[in-house]
Amino acid sequence: MSAAACKPSRSASAIIAVTSSGYHLLKIDGYSRTKGIPSGDKIKSRAFSLGGHRWHIDYHPNGFNSEHAEYISIFLVLDDTVTTAVKAQHEFCFVDEVQDQAPSLASSEVNNFTSKKGWGVSKLIKRADFEKSEHLKDDSFAVRCDIVVINDYRPEDLPENTPPTFVSVAPSSQHQHLGDLLKTEKGADVVFEVGYDIEAQVFKALLCFTYTDSLPEATNEEEDVMCQHLLVAADRYNMDRLKTICEDKLCKYINVGTVATILTLAEQHHCDGLETACFHFLRTPVNLTAMVDNDGFDHLSKSCPSVIKKLVFLFL
Repeated sequence: MSAAACKPSRSASAIIAVTSSGYHLLKIDGYSRTKGIPSGDKIKSRAFSLGGHRWHIDYHPNGFNSEHAEYISIFLVLDDTVTTAVKAQHEFCFVDEVQDQAPSLASSEVNNFTSKKGWGVSKLIKRADFEKSEHLKDDSFAVRCDIVVINDYRPEDLPENTPPTFVSVAPSSQHQHLGDLLKTEKGADVVFEVGYDIEAQVFKALLCFTYTDSLPEATNEEEDVMCQHLLVAADRYNMDRLKTICEDKLCKYINVGTVATILTLAEQHHCDGLETACFHFLRTPVNLTAMVDNDGFDHLSKSCPSVIKKLVFLFL
């Protein structure tokens, strides 16, 4: 038997954690006015989304319980109702302590978050020490919570001749670095004066996307209007990815009161997917009747008569 025939078969594989990462900034304005909150009680932040789940932060100005009454406590809480625990790593720090390099959280403990279950720091800082520190400025301070959500584990085959790994290279966090530069304005040497053909908040969101490939958080009341303005700007500056993101977000805001406006926008800026979503909504006779009775229909008829023709053909 030859040596070649005796050569053992070899194979290699890897198990990769599929993750989503980001951070939430929580600012406490009027710290002294929160000191009257009893020990054990909390103030909830606004909910935010990350890794396909909704979260909020619990701020305990006088401790998580009576044993920690001398401390500020802070916890990350899963705001969703889930049947299976959500695995996540997180880390709190004061904003003035944040370094240019975003933390990888590789050494942070993985916690199982269940519905309304929180994990955090019961002794973030002793209140007496905090009030003498540089963290507190003008009776305000800010805390950043970095989060990595473990969505799944994926097996992958590796080439036969894959060498052993001796060095671990962290994933790219360039978008976080650029986002921090934009927020802190550190080293800024350009000032934009806007407010003519684009509103300041819209331009700020446009810059945020340019730097980080993501949009700033917005409430449901603000998001639909912001997306309409951003779609117009994205079309003007040929930012196709931002344009499709705005299209996708606007699809969920189509209703009797908005469909005429959104349909006008879709027609004027060549958004085929958004236009199709509007027509799908209007296929229901009660929705079509309600839109025709709405003031927005008159505007649609005057500004986009071609859409009226499409509607006629749609229901022939």
